[in-house]
Amino acid sequence: MEKNAKIYVAGHRGMVGAAVMRLLRREGYTNLIVRTSQELDLRNQAAVDEFFAQERPDYVWLAAAKVGGIHANNTYRADFIYDNLLIEANVIHASFRQGVRKLLYLGSSCIYPKLAPQPIKEEYLLTGPLEATNEPYAIAKIAGLKLCEAYRAQYGCQFITVMPTNLYGPHDNYDPENSHVAAALLRKFSEAAEAGLPSVEVWGTGTPRREFLHVDDLASACLHLMQHYDGAEPVNIGTGEDLSIRELAELIAELCGYNGDIIFNFSRPDGTPRKLLDVSRLHALGWHHQIELREGLAQVIAAADWRLHVHHSATMMV
Repeated sequence: MEKNAKIYVAGHRGMVGAAVMRLLRREGYTNLIVRTSQELDLRNQAAVDEFFAQERPDYVWLAAAKVGGIHANNTYRADFIYDNLLIEANVIHASFRQGVRKLLYLGSSCIYPKLAPQPIKEEYLLTGPLEATNEPYAIAKIAGLKLCEAYRAQYGCQFITVMPTNLYGPHDNYDPENSHVAAALLRKFSEAAEAGLPSVEVWGTGTPRREFLHVDDLASACLHLMQHYDGAEPVNIGTGEDLSIRELAELIAELCGYNGDIIFNFSRPDGTPRKLLDVSRLHALGWHHQIELREGLAQVIAAADWRLHVHHSATMMV
């Protein structure tokens, strides 16, 4: 991407979009276009078409989505599939109509089958049933990926797709009922340490294994791919390393200085047993993660980021 190119970051106030904005500004990109969801409802096709016709961006980063954790995904199933289908369909189609030079679509590792072989290769997509708790969201994100593939195949559009693993970092959602696991644990153990609580409850059995990527590393990987990749195949973005939820809880407790008991609530859902991405395609393209988990979590805790970004709404539109 040229430094003077017009770049639209959809979802710039969300966790991923904010990281993209920080990186682009740091790298000297100044012609950045943004709109809040109040200024532009991406679910409104006419409004999106008008915006694209007026602004005519050269590059689009599609990081806007309705997002949430297991509870939110399972509770607001209609909202998650409807809103995300509309957002991606409108932005991708408008990008085609206005001749956007390149679009990067951010999917999610939850699009892969629940019991996919580990580590998960990109070609495992659509080879088995999805995790039931977030199936509507996953289907919407798969549809976005297939939209990009179809517009590339039919019209030659330079639309690329990436599949990030579990994320953490600045601007995360720390709502105790609806956040993702790393953010939920960061807040729980930070508050418990301050209050001197005797125990902290962690949802599930603690046995599922998860991979975690700092959101600044994700932004870095996406910029690398925007500059160096133009393939039809999706690209996994992660570290290629995982740990159990129990190990994650123990690590966060240590970093927060919490010495009480950790109690696992077996009545809460575990979700997918393991979700580790095969990142060999990404490594072959010349990018590796830079921020190790302990270092990244320590940064978030030191910044007390969870105090600044506690969302009380059930889901976020970013």
